[in-house]
Amino acid sequence: MIAMILAAGLGTRLKPWTDAHPKALAVVNGKPVLQRNIEYLQQAGIQKVVVNVHHFADQIMAAVQANNGWGAEVLISDETDEVLETGGGIRKAVPLFGDATDVLVMNADILTDMNLQAFMQAHASNKADATLAVSNRSSSRCFLFDLQHQLVGWRNKNTGETKLPVATDAPVEKSFSGIHIINESIFRHMPFEGKFSMVDVYLQLCATHRIQSFDHSGSKFIDIGTMEKLAQAAEMFI
Repeated sequence: MIAMILAAGLGTRLKPWTDAHPKALAVVNGKPVLQRNIEYLQQAGIQKVVVNVHHFADQIMAAVQANNGWGAEVLISDETDEVLETGGGIRKAVPLFGDATDVLVMNADILTDMNLQAFMQAHASNKADATLAVSNRSSSRCFLFDLQHQLVGWRNKNTGETKLPVATDAPVEKSFSGIHIINESIFRHMPFEGKFSMVDVYLQLCATHRIQSFDHSGSKFIDIGTMEKLAQAAEMFI
């Protein structure tokens, strides 16, 4: 399996670090989070990683080259002209995936010890078009699933806005962890062009495609989106 790390974001919540650096190179106990996540993927046997870049792209490319990809084969998807959000960034990178049937995608600014092998096995055994890592943690926005763990919708808990493309009784709320496995069938049916979010893709396709959840509640997980969270990450990950 190949992986993609989404590292193109501006990281505005992580100022002042991101005034002069990309968030993917924020350091936790002496290691940039990009390095930590590449090494995390390698532990699950993933040796080829695509990284998309935009904000301080030159710093990321220089770090990858200077460290020989931290032992992985790292390909760069260049979004310096325009950041394309999650869906647009993934779509642009598709030619770099080669003949991979499934791609594991993760945000650059998260750290977790979720069992990637179990995650990949669940995706394969469910014959899913996409598998979304989720947990029961508190979040303002969440995906909605039915009792068979199939995606049916999305909710903004702050505003009450709910999108429910698939009608179901008592949908279950789960917080998305920014890690997903996407089958090539999704790439063939992406309904948008240019800049767009994968959330919108999943909501468009969940009525016709098998988009499943994988609950990793209990695993260590942190989104290092702020300087306070970055400090917390140093206490959680040695």
